[in-house]
Amino acid sequence: MSGEVPTASRESRVQLGQMLIIGGIAAALGVALALLIDWFPVAASEEAGPIDTLWDVLLIVSVPIFVLVTTIVLYSATRFRMRPGEELMDGPPIHGNTKLEVIWTAIPAILLVALCTYAYVVLVDIEKAEANTMEVRVVGEQFTWTFFYPGQDGEEVASPQLYLPAETPVRFTVQSKDVIHDFWVPAFRMKIDAVPGIDTELRATTTDRLGEFPVVCAELCGLGHSTMRQSAHVVSQQDFDGWLEELRAGGGDAAGGGEPEAAGSTDGEELFTSAATPAACGSCHTLAAAGTNGTTGPNLDEVVPPLDEAQIRESITDPDAEVAEGFSPGLMPRYGESLSEEQVDALVEYLMEVSGK
Repeated sequence: MSGEVPTASRESRVQLGQMLIIGGIAAALGVALALLIDWFPVAASEEAGPIDTLWDVLLIVSVPIFVLVTTIVLYSATRFRMRPGEELMDGPPIHGNTKLEVIWTAIPAILLVALCTYAYVVLVDIEKAEANTMEVRVVGEQFTWTFFYPGQDGEEVASPQLYLPAETPVRFTVQSKDVIHDFWVPAFRMKIDAVPGIDTELRATTTDRLGEFPVVCAELCGLGHSTMRQSAHVVSQQDFDGWLEELRAGGGDAAGGGEPEAAGSTDGEELFTSAATPAACGSCHTLAAAGTNGTTGPNLDEVVPPLDEAQIRESITDPDAEVAEGFSPGLMPRYGESLSEEQVDALVEYLMEVSGK
């Protein structure tokens, strides 16, 4: 009969229907799962909201496309696979479908333009300058961050930890002393490269969420890259003002905000072991007496005993003067520039004591 649909055509339509149903269910489940996953750490900046929303939009768009492409590939591999006896056969000549080719070229192009436009709008919005912006200079070096704040008479004061008042727009001027680093506070959702010889800028506005958030380097910068971690402390305006006053009064050695004793400490063991101090030697070195097992730098149980007081001091203030065998120059910062003379003395005394001198 002329109106009868061929069996092969009916089977193809059934298979197509089944494929669309399975693909639709898989796409819906994939989108739901992608949105349920907690991809990011807690948000601590106003920029985090728009960035998280952009991420969700990208997931909503890309998951169905991934499912569609995967479904078509699996269907084609199954439906048009080579069967026994067809090894030497060539398929029928296919001219193609111009309309389908236009569609599958136009739709991705439209999606890409739309997503790029949306991302650009978000980027412009979060980088917009605001009134009463606080200035912080961030300097990276192998393998630490130092944060500079306006001091008295135009002078800057330095802190080994980042402190910020809540609900405040901040502009970070990011610099590097040696190699390329990347200043990143995951809770702020913002990061930017620190490039030698170039000032880069990053803007973020803290929320009312108080707390301590990791500051990390997101660019492989050497053997000690994994230890280049500090903290961003978001505190109340009153606490920040008190901390900054302490920092200015201490000439840049205080850490404040609940940790002034650690950062400004002149106790050798505390300077060696505490992550809140400018040195935090134990994060890179093994020293049995301190209970540390860092492997980025030399094992001090082996290298310190033969040294005299002057050599120990030089290894702290100018570590590249004599580099331990098996290690590279530039691995350790010159702590003579970030520690006070009293702190260097305390570290030297502590290392001499634990090495039995």
